[in-house]
Amino acid sequence: MSKPIILAVDDDPPVLASVQRDLRSRYAETYRVMAAPGGPQGLSIVEELKRRGDNVALFLVDQRMPEIEGIDLLERALPFFPNAKRVLLTAYADTEAAITAINKVGLDHYLMKPWDPPEDTLYPVLDDLLSDWLASNPPSFDGIRILGQRWSPLTYELKDFLALNRIPYRFLDVERESEAVALLEALGDVELPAVTFPDGSSLSRPDRTTMAERIGMQVTAGADLYDLTIIGAGPAGLAAAVYGASEGLRTAVVERQATGGQAGTSSRIENYLGFPNGISGSDLARRAHAQARKFGAEVLTAVEATGIRVDGPMKVVELSNATEITSKAVLITSGMTVRKLNVPGYERFSGAGVYYGASVSEAAHFQDDEVFVIGGANSAGQGAMMFSRFASKVTMVVRADSLGEKMSQYLVDQIEATPNIEVLTGTQVIEVLGDDHVEQIVLKTDGQQRSVPAAGIFIFVGAVPHTAFLEGVVAMNRQGFILTGPDLTADGKRPKGWPLDRDPYLQETSVPGIFAAGDVRHGVIRRVASAVGQGSVCISFIHEYLASI
Repeated sequence: MSKPIILAVDDDPPVLASVQRDLRSRYAETYRVMAAPGGPQGLSIVEELKRRGDNVALFLVDQRMPEIEGIDLLERALPFFPNAKRVLLTAYADTEAAITAINKVGLDHYLMKPWDPPEDTLYPVLDDLLSDWLASNPPSFDGIRILGQRWSPLTYELKDFLALNRIPYRFLDVERESEAVALLEALGDVELPAVTFPDGSSLSRPDRTTMAERIGMQVTAGADLYDLTIIGAGPAGLAAAVYGASEGLRTAVVERQATGGQAGTSSRIENYLGFPNGISGSDLARRAHAQARKFGAEVLTAVEATGIRVDGPMKVVELSNATEITSKAVLITSGMTVRKLNVPGYERFSGAGVYYGASVSEAAHFQDDEVFVIGGANSAGQGAMMFSRFASKVTMVVRADSLGEKMSQYLVDQIEATPNIEVLTGTQVIEVLGDDHVEQIVLKTDGQQRSVPAAGIFIFVGAVPHTAFLEGVVAMNRQGFILTGPDLTADGKRPKGWPLDRDPYLQETSVPGIFAAGDVRHGVIRRVASAVGQGSVCISFIHEYLASI
């Protein structure tokens, strides 16, 4: 396969030569660097690349050019390569135009000329953008293939696991694709769903842990003793892993599904500080995971904490794969579990047209279909916006009287401006009907019922704390949220059984050395930024605890 392309466009010959030199010096092994001496020539190259089936990873375009300015060139080039990253070269006087371009063409970054030295100013920006592009546009290869049926719940679980963990795969439907039938015959006696690998091996109906181990994820601890075990790799857990490991703590992270937690499933987070063009939850999780690994944290995936034992000063985390992790301190960042709804048909069609949350890879299977999004908070709004790119129509079913009750205004505005999204307020789902998959949804509005066709139903209706494994270990409220710090004291008295001559630290539970951060804590603000802050700050309390034992 030919290398993806970085296209630089500038009408100033010395500047263009300098750009080419710097780009080739850094990226020639992975990318083909091309250059155009002006807007018209750049547009001609774009059209030719599209005809030849090449792919553009990044545009690096000067703003002030005759005939076609940089922003106009990007606007005309994007229909050919909509996933390409976009960087504008500007002079100081052009910064206002660059900011306008963020909304007009989804500009990823703008750089002021000159950019010397490139090691400090140019390369860090482009490295980050190209890393993002590669994560979303993996090169063609003979990789993992899943053979199964579209409406099979087990097939969906496998696809969802790989998608959430950002593992490229290809799905082959044995009921629709001749290639799938031929491959199934070649494999011989296998049960569906089956997974094949580049080396020719295969697995039948693998569970998450088996799949994770087979594709190279860590599923068992690499050491006998850790300073800190973090349970949950959402924003709070990943932030704690970054700060803990970077400050010298031997750190292990245990994640039952995929790094990123609930935030990792968000198609677009547009109000997180530092990302004016927004960032997907998947990209945020990928960056944080890489950062934690960079500092030496071990991340165990597809294994679940099933309990905690306190053995003197040590804490022993019991895992679902019959192994254990021993550490001096534990941080609970296990987040939330999707709340299941007791609607007739939901359980029957789970994974066969009814889904809790949704990934982009699954959304693509509903191209030109009519789908329903259930819920009225931010996650539902983000899901609806994602599906609007694929489905012919997206209907939001909201119990409240308006979207604005629980949804951020920027999302409300986006939904109202999207023509293929319809919002039904004051409405609820009372039943789902179909044969082997969802075919109809029964809605109730103002006491009136009606049935309408539906290809898929995606539910975003909140969650409950994932803390069942802590029952009898730490103090929790009736809803299962963990009590920490001042919430543990009553009338100035420390919690029952508290053995130390000090009050619990702000994020410490009723057991010394076991801490909590993020959505599992009682009374916290449940936002990505809040979770990141809690996970980061908690490391200071953990240092204080470790210094005292």
